[in-house]
Amino acid sequence: MKQTPLHDFHVQHGAKMVDFAGWQMPLLYTGIVPEHIHTRQVGSLFDVSHMGRIEVHGPQAEELLERVCTRRLGDAQVGQSRYSHICNEAGGILDDVIVSRHEKHWLVVCNAANRERIVAWLGEHAADRDVELRDVTDQTLMVALQGPAAIETLAGRLPVPIDTLKKYRFTTGAFMGIPYTIARSGYTGEDGVELILPASVAGMLGAVLPTDDDASLKPAGLGARDTLRLEAGMPLYGHELSEETDTLSAGMAWCVDLAKDFVGADRLRSIAAEGPARKLVGIELEGRRIARPGTRLVDGSGEIGTVTSGTFAPTLEKSIAMAYVRSDASEAGRELAVELGGKSTTRARVVPLPFYKRTD
Repeated sequence: MKQTPLHDFHVQHGAKMVDFAGWQMPLLYTGIVPEHIHTRQVGSLFDVSHMGRIEVHGPQAEELLERVCTRRLGDAQVGQSRYSHICNEAGGILDDVIVSRHEKHWLVVCNAANRERIVAWLGEHAADRDVELRDVTDQTLMVALQGPAAIETLAGRLPVPIDTLKKYRFTTGAFMGIPYTIARSGYTGEDGVELILPASVAGMLGAVLPTDDDASLKPAGLGARDTLRLEAGMPLYGHELSEETDTLSAGMAWCVDLAKDFVGADRLRSIAAEGPARKLVGIELEGRRIARPGTRLVDGSGEIGTVTSGTFAPTLEKSIAMAYVRSDASEAGRELAVELGGKSTTRARVVPLPFYKRTD
């Protein structure tokens, strides 16, 4: 298994390490629920160095990315990031990515499990273009600092002001010879930033970021990251998103521009014209039992859908799930049942996404 540059940091802080997409990653430190709650109330540090970071250089870099991404990117300003999907010819989602426009290149951040596939896919479509791809994942580290106190806590510890940085904007520079990228983005439903730094400075991180008291940012693992993103209604590749799903059925038409030409556009135009056969929805269950991925949803007409992710939400104190259901059964408030094993069913209903949203 690969180790991120922060592996020693995780071990020193007592993390329980697990295999995730070929990387040794922290599942938890003190526990999923306390880490989840601390993120919502104060803030947490997440190691996301396992995610792929691919630089796209050259005069036809923009042309390449417009061709492979569902989102229009050419009108993005330097210092702006956009969420997009990369699809196959049939409109199935190969990955969901963040694409950032730097002054002299573009940066694509992809999921760890899909890194090799995305590098190969970009390479295939770059073959007849004046483009250079540089996979800088192993040369860099990436951390996410998320929570209501994250910006204030970091304000005096970073070399540039971040409180005025807008959502999905980033800034770059160098501090004492160390290059950095700071982006106002994240995957928890909370405010915060994501930092990209050289892998060589990993040993300095613990000294720079406070993690020693209840008022400070504390490290959190993959477990809390998953429950946080699920409460916030954020899809996860391999669960809500896959080659068997499409952007429109996932309810993410906002990140596709059907007026431009991209790989998979024809199929997505057909789905838009016909209407998706199924839709991604939120499900709220009675009681505390959890609906696991693959769990069937039924009503009087039979099976109407399948759960993609489920948990007992620490913030909401409710059992929640995301699921694909037939479009004619996707309206909010629809009553249904969740099959939780054997002949056991639990009553549930369709609810709007996200389950949780910051009020400030």
